[in-house]
Amino acid sequence: FGVSGSGYTSGFGGLRLPGYAQAPAERPFGGWFDEFADDFAEALVEREVPRGAVQQITIDRGEITFYVQRERILDLCRTLRDDEGLRFELCSSVSGVDYGTDVAQRLHVVYHLTSMTYRRRIRLEVALDVDDPHLPSVVEVYPTADWHERETWDMFGVIFDGHPALTRILMPDDWDGHPQRKDYPLGGIPVEYKGAEIPPPDERRSYS
Repeated sequence: FGVSGSGYTSGFGGLRLPGYAQAPAERPFGGWFDEFADDFAEALVEREVPRGAVQQITIDRGEITFYVQRERILDLCRTLRDDEGLRFELCSSVSGVDYGTDVAQRLHVVYHLTSMTYRRRIRLEVALDVDDPHLPSVVEVYPTADWHERETWDMFGVIFDGHPALTRILMPDDWDGHPQRKDYPLGGIPVEYKGAEIPPPDERRSYS
């Protein structure tokens, strides 16, 4: 259904804006970001976490994001929580994003972490292949991630290995598919309006 790749639309039915990729940030980052990035890098060296665990740093609208390897998400979260100079004690959100078929690794998982000690917030982001949507659960580090990971599995089909009970949380247990994926069928029912019958989205004509 609909036009693919024409832009200026919401993403439903394959309609979407052109792909957006934030460029890597360059030093100086500004504010507390430089000091924090240095402290984070030093902490990772001390804990023998490979340098490539952090693949890219971006800054947009006053927020800092670390794009990280999925295999290292637990190491990174432990470091951020336990290091005295970092102290990100709270994972306030885990959510999914589907960037659609124009992006090679279209499924992303986004973690929002908060340091109540230093009153700071950062974001971690992991990119996944739709055919291999696995990454380690962070529930053992951040128990608050439990239901967030379940919702991300339910809506996007991301499999959090090691989660204590990765079951559906919004949809019925026997539901087929993951409703917030871009490849999920729109479905719907026909609607009658002033004598005309409007077909459901899946049956409407394409404007391409």
